[in-house]
Amino acid sequence: MSDLAGMSAVVTGGASGIGLATARLFVERGAWVAVLDRDVDAVPDGLRGVRCDVSDDASVRRAVDVAAGALGGVDVLVNNAGVGASGTVQDNDDAEWHRVLDVNVVGIARVSRAVLGYLRRSDRAAVVNTCSIAATAGLTRRALYSASKGAVLALTLAMAADHVREGIRVNCVNPATVDTPWVQRLLNDAEDPVAERAALQERQPTGRLVTAAEVAQAIVYLASPAAGSVTGTALAVDGGMQGLRLRPAGT
Repeated sequence: MSDLAGMSAVVTGGASGIGLATARLFVERGAWVAVLDRDVDAVPDGLRGVRCDVSDDASVRRAVDVAAGALGGVDVLVNNAGVGASGTVQDNDDAEWHRVLDVNVVGIARVSRAVLGYLRRSDRAAVVNTCSIAATAGLTRRALYSASKGAVLALTLAMAADHVREGIRVNCVNPATVDTPWVQRLLNDAEDPVAERAALQERQPTGRLVTAAEVAQAIVYLASPAAGSVTGTALAVDGGMQGLRLRPAGT
C-alpha cells in the first residue's frame, strides 16, 4: 500500500516494541519516517534514527529539527516513548513519581510543542499518543503508571480541542498488555515468569497478549487521512479488556 506516500512521520520511542512496529508500518505504507529514541544504533535500514531524550527539552528540540530537516517537514507525530512502573501508591518514592510523570506526560508535551510549528504547515497533520488500558481500568499494582496514562488521556483530549481549528487532529490508542521486549523483561523478573504470563493472558478476554503489530495498525489508521474526521478519540486495542465481562468458561 502507498496511501501515505509523501507523508512524513516522527515516532518517539521508535527503536523497539510498539514504536518500531509503527515506524515500519508507516514505511510500508509509503511514508518517510524518523525514529527518535535514546539508543538508535539498532534502528533498521529505511528508518532515520535520531538520538533523543524526551526528558530533556534541548535534546527534544534538537532532535525534532534534525528529523524535520531530513524529512522535509512533519505531518505526523507519534508520541510513543514511555516508561513503566509497578507497585501500589505506597511503593514508589517521590523521585520515581517525578521520573515516570516527566517521561510519560511532560515528555509528550515537550515533543508536541517542538513539533507544532511543523504540523501547522501540513495539510494532513495528526498526533497520536500511546496511552493505555491503565487510563480507564483499575489495575492492581499499577498506581503510578495508571496515573501517568490517565494524564495522557486527558492531555490528548485537551490537545485535540486546542488544535482542531488549526487542522491538527489528536488521538490516542489504549492498548492492554502488549507482547514487547519491555513486558518480557518484566516477566523475566517475576518469581514465576510462566505463571505471570498466564495471568496476564487470562486477564484479557481474547486469552492472549496484544501484539505490537496490532497496536501499530491502530496508530497508523489514526494518523492517516482515512481518519480525517477522527479527533479527540481513544481507540482501545485491548482484546476486549475494557468493555467485556465474560462468564467463566463452560458456563
